[in-house]
Amino acid sequence: MLTILFDGLAYGMILFVLACGLAVTLGLMNFINLAHGAFAMAGGYITVLLMGRLGVPFLWCLPIAFLATALAGAALERTLYVHLYSRPHLDHVLFTIGLVLMAVAAVDYFLGAQQQIIRLPAALQGRIEVLGISVGIYRLFVIAVCGALVVVLQSILAFTRFGSRLRAAVDDARVARGLGIDVNTVFALTFAVGSGLAGLGGALGAEILGLDPTFPLKFMIYFLIVVTVGGTTSITGPFLASILLGVADVAGKYYLPKLGAFVIYALMVGVLLWRPHGLFTRRGAR
Repeated sequence: MLTILFDGLAYGMILFVLACGLAVTLGLMNFINLAHGAFAMAGGYITVLLMGRLGVPFLWCLPIAFLATALAGAALERTLYVHLYSRPHLDHVLFTIGLVLMAVAAVDYFLGAQQQIIRLPAALQGRIEVLGISVGIYRLFVIAVCGALVVVLQSILAFTRFGSRLRAAVDDARVARGLGIDVNTVFALTFAVGSGLAGLGGALGAEILGLDPTFPLKFMIYFLIVVTVGGTTSITGPFLASILLGVADVAGKYYLPKLGAFVIYALMVGVLLWRPHGLFTRRGAR
């Protein structure tokens, strides 16, 4: 039981880093970015290529994956996404699904369809005893990194000038512009950070989740479930939803292997019947 809880916690942490960028763009910017998983895949492949072809250490690959996908997200936001903010949500869905299919086809063509292998450094391999159970060192590392990210993100949103400007831009962009806030820049930076977090999640999760060109399609539903269950107006909601779904998914596959992922869908339905807008929501968010 403790091993399942620990593995579910590590899995949930990965889901949070992968999905929190979508929570930002969907909840705080009101933009349905289903291409979010493509940024995660890009972070994973950047890590694989840097380690396999250039010999870059794994720990250096993590910030590089974040920065590279953040820059790519900023470029796409300024050139493509910005023109869709005022369009209906159906346009968002169709456009970003098209980007996903293009990304899958491009990766498959240039890098092949085979599963990619991440070779972890020796310090992150093996297992140790914690509270009487044997746990993987890499999963402990993932939990520590993701836990630190939760604290940093929540602190930025709650206690910094940028966080207050973002909340103001979300609640009423017109009034925020009247107060002198550059809403376009705030949204561009927010989108870039969300994309970078997806890339970081892809780099961290490649060893646990696996990595191939279909990655954005396989995990798209998981990102949406996390955001739907947790709510789209805070970091706390998706974080708790990720932990809940991660533990439920691991436990369901262990105890009820024939039902597989049905457990998390049942959990999602139950939560939404109880709280239709997710676990956490904030009044005034658009």
